[in-house]
Amino acid sequence: MENSKTHLDGFAMVILLVCCASWGLQQIAIKWILADISPVMQAAIRSSLAFFLIAFWIKVRGKPIFEKDGTLWWGIAAGLLFGGEFMMIYWGLEFTNASRAVVFLYIAPFVVAVGSQILFPQEKLNRYQFFGLICSFLGLIVAFGESLTLPSEEMLQGDLMLIAAAALWGATTLLIKAGPLAKISPNKTLLYQLFVSALMLSGATYLMGEPGIIRLSNEAILSMIYQTLWVCAITYAAWFWMIKHYPAPKLSSFSFLTPMFGVFAGVVLLDEPLTPSLMIAMFLVAAGIFLVNRKQKIRAELASQP
Repeated sequence: MENSKTHLDGFAMVILLVCCASWGLQQIAIKWILADISPVMQAAIRSSLAFFLIAFWIKVRGKPIFEKDGTLWWGIAAGLLFGGEFMMIYWGLEFTNASRAVVFLYIAPFVVAVGSQILFPQEKLNRYQFFGLICSFLGLIVAFGESLTLPSEEMLQGDLMLIAAAALWGATTLLIKAGPLAKISPNKTLLYQLFVSALMLSGATYLMGEPGIIRLSNEAILSMIYQTLWVCAITYAAWFWMIKHYPAPKLSSFSFLTPMFGVFAGVVLLDEPLTPSLMIAMFLVAAGIFLVNRKQKIRAELASQP
């Protein structure tokens, strides 16, 4: 497996910050057009259009799309996990609220950390780095945990779906990192996932009885361009490239920033209040990410000394 990095360098951190900010802003883009296009239909459209964009880009570069490289079934498996994740997220939100969903969804970095302990011994986290993950997770609880009351039976069903989504998200990262998908172009890895998820999400929007496309307003077009071209085609490709080159647990630790960027975008764009608890939450998330990555960097520097 090609992986020459033992820690996240400045280049990777900049890309991760851009990706997390983009994914956080996507939450606002989705909410912005809910009256125009239902949420699962947005995801289905995004995956479908991004698939054709990535396929076109690969052809323009003169690269083969259907080359036999032994990754077909791995790619289908990654696509099923990817599509299943989004199905569980959107379906689960029918039963539980968004604040609870954020907390349960971001169990995913722990799935990656525990899986990496088994699959990638060279990427194991020490106790301080695990504490960093816990610190960031506590930040999310401070920010969103006010809704963590005892659930009703219906809400519990939604919570379990979000936990399943977190497991699928973590499993997707581990599958890509551990198998032959780590050796091929990130664009082709993404192509597998977009194709399978487009089929799954299109079927899900029908089974869930969503209204689909209600009207095609200018706002809906702008939001779908952002979600499709920037988020799905560019930032996801960058994420899969980083999975190939950098330690998975360190990458996953940065995902805690995504909901915080979503909150910050809500403050700036939707005039939502910036409360003291949100400021404390942002500090905890940032401190946790620092612990996860700073400790590993020190160890790498010490190991390189004669």
